[in-house]
Amino acid sequence: MTRLPRTGRRPSAIGLLAVAHACNDVYQGAVLALVPFLVAERHYGYVGVSGIVLAATLLSSVVQPAFGALTDRRPMPWLIPGGIAAAGLGIALSGLTDVYALTWTAVALSGLGVAAYHPEAARMARAVTAGSHIGMSWFSLGGNIGWALAPVLVTPVLAVGGLSATPLLIVPAVVGVALVLWTRGRAGWDGAGSGAAKERAGEDNWPLFLRLSAVVICRSIAYVGLSAFISLYVRHHLDAGDTAGAAALFILFGGGAIGTLLGGRLAARWGRVRTLRVAYAVAVPSVAGIPLAPGPLVYVFVAATAVALYVPFSLHVTLGQDYLPRRVGTASGVTLGLAVSIGGIASPLVGALAEATSLRWALASLVSMPIACWVLSYTLTEPAAMESRSAGPRAGVAE
Repeated sequence: MTRLPRTGRRPSAIGLLAVAHACNDVYQGAVLALVPFLVAERHYGYVGVSGIVLAATLLSSVVQPAFGALTDRRPMPWLIPGGIAAAGLGIALSGLTDVYALTWTAVALSGLGVAAYHPEAARMARAVTAGSHIGMSWFSLGGNIGWALAPVLVTPVLAVGGLSATPLLIVPAVVGVALVLWTRGRAGWDGAGSGAAKERAGEDNWPLFLRLSAVVICRSIAYVGLSAFISLYVRHHLDAGDTAGAAALFILFGGGAIGTLLGGRLAARWGRVRTLRVAYAVAVPSVAGIPLAPGPLVYVFVAATAVALYVPFSLHVTLGQDYLPRRVGTASGVTLGLAVSIGGIASPLVGALAEATSLRWALASLVSMPIACWVLSYTLTEPAAMESRSAGPRAGVAE
């Protein structure tokens, strides 16, 4: 397991933020890990399970920028534990009813909690790390670890207890809320330094931010589309059981953790925009290889895809914050939150294509997204004010 940074005997502030991020984002991965069980127990089709993924992302897509705008006006540190609690409660309730609409509503509640958490947490992380690329990559790593642990947590629990065991999945939320409250009480983490912190002086550059947002959207469609269907595809491709599908999800999420840390270090050496271009160039053949690879070789392409699509992840966040220095909450809500949630809106289209053709062709169509990201990355520029900050304060983050 990746060791979080520490300062002395006590975890650093960014380490604690990363752990809280993991407790929150485990519920985004949990939705995707639920998919095979919804298919097996409730006989949902591709469109049906795509609708469940949409439930986790629709509210998040609409509400997350609004939460960001609110936190630009005043600090709302309670959104951090409150968001984690709502995310956990929704997943805990999702398996307790056979009514599709109620399952959809429970998963939507989880998505709303995730949306509430991200903007304020990202603002706090920016304040703690002083905008360091490596520091933000540690914060983002927490979310990646949460995603990666989701299938490891969900699959054994539901394999034994079925969907009726989903209440047990509230445990990470309980841990996350307790950790946040403990940190605020013991380490003076009351949120005042996040929403109240003065942002760096500068003018908002909306044209550049909108181009970056287009990159984020295309990446999200590719990654969430793969996340929603890779488990089912690998199970069918290898003619194997739930374990093979869960392994593919774990590789996809775990590879993302490696890519996130690698992205921060590459950006410190090459600059963020150049790193984006290289990563998306690598992502094109990696995504294309998933539906083409024979047998277990598919796992290699899943791993390469995960790393390539996650190298830019934390860099999107810091670029967005630097393009909109007066609206850091809004920028964070889009680049950090919508990076996951907006792709869920497109996932029913991927599911519909799979039912009309095959799951292999549906996954193959996703290669168009990293191509679009690579092309759009050439419309971005490095914020001049940040060029000298790549080696700036790192808030106790271990090198």
